[in-house]
Amino acid sequence: MDKIIVVQPEKCTGCHTCELVCSFTHADEFNPNRSRISVFNYDKIGFSVPMLCQQCGVAACMNVCPTGAITRNATTGAMEVQDSKCIRCKMCTIACPFGATLYDVVDNIVAKCDLCGGDPACVKLCPSGAISYQEANTASLSKRKAFAAKFKDVFEEVG
Repeated sequence: MDKIIVVQPEKCTGCHTCELVCSFTHADEFNPNRSRISVFNYDKIGFSVPMLCQQCGVAACMNVCPTGAITRNATTGAMEVQDSKCIRCKMCTIACPFGATLYDVVDNIVAKCDLCGGDPACVKLCPSGAISYQEANTASLSKRKAFAAKFKDVFEEVG
């Protein structure tokens, strides 16, 4: 069964720990600019949301790649960039609707979330539990339950 990263923005504190652990895991330095996850803070409303590769079923990044350098890992389901095939045209960075594919100028590579080989570091170290790694079916069920719980009072008033 496929596993996916699930983000619960309502739990995110905007601490950016996920960015730091990601950049350290992949680039050996604490540098949010080299992270494969980005936290966007909306300070006016006190809301933060971590954004990362959604490992799309029909992946725009993979479809636009002229050399076939982006492939799906059969084990983890992650869309991975094969550096040896990549010509650094950056078409995938333009095609990604989430802005989750980036060009790392230091290492001269195109980078995206690779799920850390099936053990995402950002999930393990997120202090608020805003990021989790779940079975795809469990994640969908959890979202439906959370929605139902949010509107429980409305449903009870109507019923």
